[in-house]
Amino acid sequence: MQLKVDLRSIEKHVDITEVVRCSGLPASTLRFYEEKGLIASIGRRGLRRVFDPNVLERLALIALGRSVGFSLDEIALMFGPDGQPCIDRQMLAAKAEELDRTIRELTEMRDGLRHAAACRAPRHMACPTFRRILRAAASGVIGARKKRASRYVSFAHVNAINRRAVL
Repeated sequence: MQLKVDLRSIEKHVDITEVVRCSGLPASTLRFYEEKGLIASIGRRGLRRVFDPNVLERLALIALGRSVGFSLDEIALMFGPDGQPCIDRQMLAAKAEELDRTIRELTEMRDGLRHAAACRAPRHMACPTFRRILRAAASGVIGARKKRASRYVSFAHVNAINRRAVL
């Protein structure tokens, strides 16, 4: 029995083309991540950057962090000086709390939309709840982006306005 081995498959380094193919990221993103210090090339093969094969695992961790809302700067803190993952559990817990707030806010937004869609008033402008939501949006209570905590707007303020209007 004769064994065939593709020596290219056991290389210790992968060039940027292979990283692009395996990760699905464009080369420009890889270069940007390298500029930010998130990944590092270990040299060049001709004009192409060459990476350690572990870069794919690192890119997966970056993708996971981005998918849950971590900034690239926050993700950079998840790697120790040796380049190995060193994830702060308190940072993960804080992000989980932030996601819980976002879920509550989105739930309130969804409920407001469902009310507007199912409201029995002949026109939205005749619905007292819709008018309170409209006033809240006009005053900036809803509709304005929060600085860092969330990209979504809470209807909690609208609920507070509704409670005040009832009193």
